[in-house]
Amino acid sequence: MEAIRWFGEIGLADVGLVGGKGANLGELTAAGLPVPPGFVVTAEAYLHAISESGARARLAQLLNGLNADDDSSLTVTQEAARESILATQIPAEIAAAIEDAYRRLGDNVAVAVRSSGTTEDAGDSSFAGMNASFTNVIGLPDVLARIKDCWASLYGGRVLAYRAEQHLNEEPAIAVIIQKMIFSEVSGVMFTADPTTGALDRMIIESVFGQGEAIVGGRVEPDTYILDKDGPQLISVRQGRQKFKIVRGPDGSDIEHPLDDSEGDRRTLTQAEIIAIAQLGLRAERHYGTPQDLEWARAAGVTYLVQSRPITTLDAQPAAGARRPAPSATPTLLLSGLAASLGRASGRVRILTSPHQQGEFLDGEVLVAEMTSPDWVPAMRRAAALITDGGGVTCHAAIVSRELQLPCVVGTGNATTMLHTGQEVTVDGRTGKVYAGAAAPITVQRPSQPLPEPVSPLATRLYVNLAVAEHADEVAALPVDGVGLLRAEFMVADALNGVHPRRLIELGQQDRFVDAMSESLLQITTAFAPRPVVYRSIDFRTNEFRGLQGGEAYEPHEANPMIGYRGCYRYSHEPDLFNLELDVLGRVADATHNLSLMIPFVRTAWELERCLNLVQAHPRAAGLPVWVMAEVPSVAYWIPTYAEMGIEGVSIGSNDLTQLVLGVDRDSEVCAELFDEADPAVLDTIARIIGACQEAGISSSLCGQAPSDRPEYAEKLVQLGITSISVNPDVVHQVRDIIAGAERRILLAATAPWRSAAPTISPRHRLHGFHGRT
Repeated sequence: MEAIRWFGEIGLADVGLVGGKGANLGELTAAGLPVPPGFVVTAEAYLHAISESGARARLAQLLNGLNADDDSSLTVTQEAARESILATQIPAEIAAAIEDAYRRLGDNVAVAVRSSGTTEDAGDSSFAGMNASFTNVIGLPDVLARIKDCWASLYGGRVLAYRAEQHLNEEPAIAVIIQKMIFSEVSGVMFTADPTTGALDRMIIESVFGQGEAIVGGRVEPDTYILDKDGPQLISVRQGRQKFKIVRGPDGSDIEHPLDDSEGDRRTLTQAEIIAIAQLGLRAERHYGTPQDLEWARAAGVTYLVQSRPITTLDAQPAAGARRPAPSATPTLLLSGLAASLGRASGRVRILTSPHQQGEFLDGEVLVAEMTSPDWVPAMRRAAALITDGGGVTCHAAIVSRELQLPCVVGTGNATTMLHTGQEVTVDGRTGKVYAGAAAPITVQRPSQPLPEPVSPLATRLYVNLAVAEHADEVAALPVDGVGLLRAEFMVADALNGVHPRRLIELGQQDRFVDAMSESLLQITTAFAPRPVVYRSIDFRTNEFRGLQGGEAYEPHEANPMIGYRGCYRYSHEPDLFNLELDVLGRVADATHNLSLMIPFVRTAWELERCLNLVQAHPRAAGLPVWVMAEVPSVAYWIPTYAEMGIEGVSIGSNDLTQLVLGVDRDSEVCAELFDEADPAVLDTIARIIGACQEAGISSSLCGQAPSDRPEYAEKLVQLGITSISVNPDVVHQVRDIIAGAERRILLAATAPWRSAAPTISPRHRLHGFHGRT
């Protein structure tokens, strides 16, 4: 059993012994690069220690009894595991080896004690940021205590959940790095290729004053330097503003030291220092033979490398037919926002302040607006990409962009003021970045002739979300059971041609609306026949209706239109507008017999009763099957009553349901991190709705964004017994595989109860846990 290994004795071949971080520090040391001295307490030492104490057997029992679907089970397992490990006495021979090595670093020297998982920084899993690390540790007793804390972090809640999600069933092990502290004057990260554009001839360096924790946690705005690797040469500088730096305090712990304006506005590195750091990065890349993501620290005029790993986010190959950026096109970052729709496209900016200006918009331009609503669809169809000031990933701009396969960045905050019409930009919807100039497009491959695919049936029906008729034939060729959510708002934007529907009624042009809507809807029902098409009736909010021509005269001003005059309640107060829509449905139902009506934003039974009376009184729409959307939490209470009223199905709109359960505006970029469809309270509400539908004998579905963005969400819905799931077209194949796997696991569990359960869908802090550096 080897208790310790010095950096000079290890390399990538020793990952199983010293973990990913330790192995990479050994590689950097062997390459002659400047690495602070240190050693690794091996994974063998950890396993020997817990075997000697008897904790190893207890940990195995805990893992065997873990139910990853249950938060309380995770908590109990985590606490029991930590207790077992902290009660473990480090065997004398291991403690002696650690003591000897620590003293060789210096007399009571300050060190960093960092976890190094044996599967961390691997190509197929990433525990980065989940296991514990500590800085400024002084004295042998504290070093030994922090080593046990690192061991215990192997059984942290996030780690356990991640292992379950990744189906990692082998016994976990961990090594611990003991490395001499560098009291950084400046520190940062460096990528030897551009991770946002995939450009292999560019380097990115970010730097902050003090220790690197500030930059890793995103707590300050770093300086950003872009370099051409040929030289290397500095191409561009974006200076951040830093209000504090992290330094070692008088008692040895980390503290935040405030920076005054003169310090915070100063650049962290000179040009010569930037070039010197870049040269170290290029040496590391040459040693590994692949682009690297490195951490560095600078003190007393010397730059040290303290971590390296391969960059795993680069595009493996450019899309077929994609052009490479011109040599003069440098990826200068202009704006950042939320990544809303995948793809990358370039074009000239066109800033519009109203949908009435869409006549000015030219094909292939980049549409920039404060926010878009469904009446912007005509311009969006012709756009190369979309950028908005506001909105979240579930706003209308994001939803329709995904369906149109339009690269989109939302929530930038200031795109309409930072950009100008005619400026050429590149929009990267994968990263939420907007760059100056033109870059290589990422094309989406579409079938030239869509053909239906033979697939095995699922017990859980898989539907697709749809918004525009022009993609109906293409989407109908996918292996789906129908349309679970047809968003009327986007078709209506075309049919109204920018005019408020009440204005059309005043002008006697109702037929124009009915003709246009019927034509679009028939395109969809015909393409999918005999599979069902669930049409969600118009759910414009007052602020969206007001943007149509004449809207100011008809729409009330509301402080919060998101929870105001909309949906079912509005239909009952404006039956003439609702009847206009029923005229469309009646005409289409006469021609095709696969149409259902879904009523949105139903708050209570009496308003639904009024709405259903209007449907039943309509001469042609009276026989339509009717569903309701479950966007308001009250639906969980009313489902038995709704079923008695003749409702045939309930479709959960997880976007609105999440905002109303959590009390967070789904369009708010300020509160975006609060919006989580996997929050336990939201999942509990969804479970109640599905259970109530089962008891009432009606269908349950979910048509929100969650299964499209996070396909593992679908697995949890299958476990809950949902009847159907509706997703965006681009994830149909992925979600279908997940549903099939979940159904197989349920069958296997029924016949072989000893088999482990499927992994749970987790709240954001576990499902999308912090994968930063430690």
